Amino acid sequence: MTGTREVPGRAGPRRPRRGNRGALFVIAVLLGSSGLIRIGTGAGHALANATVAETVEAAPDGPVCEPDAGALAMLEDLRAREARLAAREAQVEDRSQALTLAKTEIDEKLAALVAAEDKLAATLALADQAADQDVARLVAVYEKMKPKEAAPLFAEMDPDFAAGFLARMRPDTAAAVMAGLDPKAAYTISVLLAGRNANAPKN
Repeated sequence: MTGTREVPGRAGPRRPRRGNRGALFVIAVLLGSSGLIRIGTGAGHALANATVAETVEAAPDGPVCEPDAGALAMLEDLRAREARLAAREAQVEDRSQALTLAKTEIDEKLAALVAAEDKLAATLALADQAADQDVARLVAVYEKMKPKEAAPLFAEMDPDFAAGFLARMRPDTAAAVMAGLDPKAAYTISVLLAGRNANAPKN
């Protein structure tokens, strides 16, 4: 018999597999279809966006939606309240400034009054000091006089005034002057001298 001999250990010629080619073709078709679908979807979105944009641009020419009357009334009420609050805040600020100015003026007047009182007190102190110096000079004069010469002068003085001088004089000189006075005048002056420190605190 003639024919092809099979060589041991060597495989025969390979035949192409039709099943693999069919699968590859199907995959290629599916990928192409998917790409076409994506392109179509993108074009649809673009067309939809363009339509929406045209609709929005054309909207002003169409009917305008009017706001609710209740919402407008509420908005106007809120604006009116805001205006009233602003006016009240302005009034409060004006009053605060007025009070601040008034307080400043009062403080200035009080400071001026205190300064005037201090000045008056200093003037009175000087006057008292000068008066004390004058009384001290008179007391020195009366002490240098003879009691018989000084007694008639004290007899003519007001008893309270005479008691003030005698209280400043040395005790021996004051006693000599009172000895030359009328007993009634000497008694009155003695009562005044005794009562000068009657109301002074004991402790």
